[in-house]
Amino acid sequence: MKQYTKTSLNKVSRGANRAVYDKDQINSILDAGFIGFVTYNFEGTPISIPMAYGRIDDTIYLHGSKKNRMLLALLAQETASVTVMHLDGLVLARSGFHHSVNYRSATVFGTVTAVEASKTKETALKCIVDHMIPNRWDLLRPMSTKEFNATLVVALKITTASAKVRAEDVIDEKKDMALPIWAGIVPITQVVAPPVSDSHLDSKIQVPEHVLKYCGL
Repeated sequence: MKQYTKTSLNKVSRGANRAVYDKDQINSILDAGFIGFVTYNFEGTPISIPMAYGRIDDTIYLHGSKKNRMLLALLAQETASVTVMHLDGLVLARSGFHHSVNYRSATVFGTVTAVEASKTKETALKCIVDHMIPNRWDLLRPMSTKEFNATLVVALKITTASAKVRAEDVIDEKKDMALPIWAGIVPITQVVAPPVSDSHLDSKIQVPEHVLKYCGL
């Protein structure tokens, strides 16, 4: 089992019993999401921005305009962190103090570089699109040279990471267990609805198989 070494950077201090350093489990949390919160520093002010991403092995790819303030700041800083979180349930206890949530979260840290090689850049963009919905990229119109050249892709090479996972019942004080107050879990799931075709689409064009499959149809 491959694990990230605990350091002062990635060590989980609060709720250490919920800490995860296993690489496969952390990758599963990353792969189950599509939006990561990327933190950067702009003129001395910390800013966190939600960004679409894709992952190949131990590298996370982000993309945007070549004038994108965040991406340029990340390249100047040469390091970054990204957090992905899934809310799985509300934990409603008998006291406000013990209210919590069930969740899976992963925070990765790494070095940031610009992707310059054309083939690697195209692979990264394909990764991001296919991370949104598998097998999408190969059915799309190819990017024009103008679009390709206007797009900045950065690679975050993961050097260390950690995760926290809570998947538990209510944890109340023993003296509160007999109180006549309802307590329990409200599960939360993300639901994919049936696809809605674009209003300008030719009526003869059917929803493709990969979209139907993604929607469970």
